[in-house]
Amino acid sequence: MRFAPLSWLRAAAAGMLVAANTLFHAAPLLSLAVAKAVVPFRRARAAMSRWMPALGESWIAVNSWAMNRFTPTRWVVTGDAAFDRARRYLVLSNHQSWVDIPVLQKVLNRRIPFQRFFLKDSLKWVPVLGLAWWALDFPFMKRASKSQIQKHPELARRDLETARRACAKFREIPVSVMNFVEGTRANAKKLAESGYRHLLKPKSGGVAQVMNSMGELLDGIVDVTIVYPQGRPSIVDLFAGKVREIRVDLRLRPVPRELLGGDYENDRAYRARFQQWLNGLWAEKDARIDALLAQPA
Repeated sequence: MRFAPLSWLRAAAAGMLVAANTLFHAAPLLSLAVAKAVVPFRRARAAMSRWMPALGESWIAVNSWAMNRFTPTRWVVTGDAAFDRARRYLVLSNHQSWVDIPVLQKVLNRRIPFQRFFLKDSLKWVPVLGLAWWALDFPFMKRASKSQIQKHPELARRDLETARRACAKFREIPVSVMNFVEGTRANAKKLAESGYRHLLKPKSGGVAQVMNSMGELLDGIVDVTIVYPQGRPSIVDLFAGKVREIRVDLRLRPVPRELLGGDYENDRAYRARFQQWLNGLWAEKDARIDALLAQPA
C-alpha cells in the first residue's frame, strides 16, 4: 500500500513512541516477575501481582494516547454496559486483524480488570513483549492442526489443559479473560466456509474450560463487536492514519449458569448444548455487525 509522506511520518512517530513505551514499562515489569518468583513471602508476592497489571494498564494508556494523538481515527463506542474493575469477566470478541487487540485494550482499559489473552505459543518468542506476556500470566496455547489431531488425539486436550491451569491462577484475582473464539483472523475464504456473513464459526472448547474452571466466580460476559467500515486494517494502516473510523459495541451479558459445571470433553449432550449457546451468540453478533455497518458515517 502506498502512503503519503505525512502518513509515513505519522506511522514512524507513533511506532517509535509505542516501542519506547514498551521498553519503559517492560523493565520494571520483568524485574517484578523475577522478584515474585524468588521472594518467599506470600503477602509480598500478592502485592507484586497487583503492581504488574497496573504497569500493564499504564502501558496501554500511553499507547491509547498515542493513537489519539497521532491518528485521525474516529472512535464510535456504543452500549450501556456498567463494568466494575473488582469483578471477573469473560471477554468475547470477533477477530479480523491485529488491530483488534489495541482496540480492545483502548476501549476497555481501566474499565474492567486487566485483560489476559489466550495467545499462540509462538508469540512467546516476540522480543520484550513475549517476556512481558509471560510475566503477566498470559496463557500460551499450542494449537494442533486437524491432521495432527487425527494422528495424535491427545493433542485435542492439550489446549484445554493449558486453559485449566491458567484459570486456576485467575481464581485468586480480579481478572478479565479474553478469548477470540474464532481461533484465527477472518479472511474472505474462511468467511465463505463459515456459515456467517461476517464471522468465522466459533470454537467452544476454550470458552467452556474458562466457564467451568472459574464457575461461580465469573460475574459476566463482556460481548464485544468490532467493525471497521472501510475494511480490515493493519497496524501500519492504523498508525499511518488510514483508518477513518472504528465502531465498537459493548454489551454485558449474564453467565449462563445452566452451562456451568459440565464435562465438555466427555459429555456429548452438554457439549452440544454449549455449542448451541455459543453459535446463537455468534448469530446475534453477525446481525449486529450488519446494523453497525448500516449506520451513517
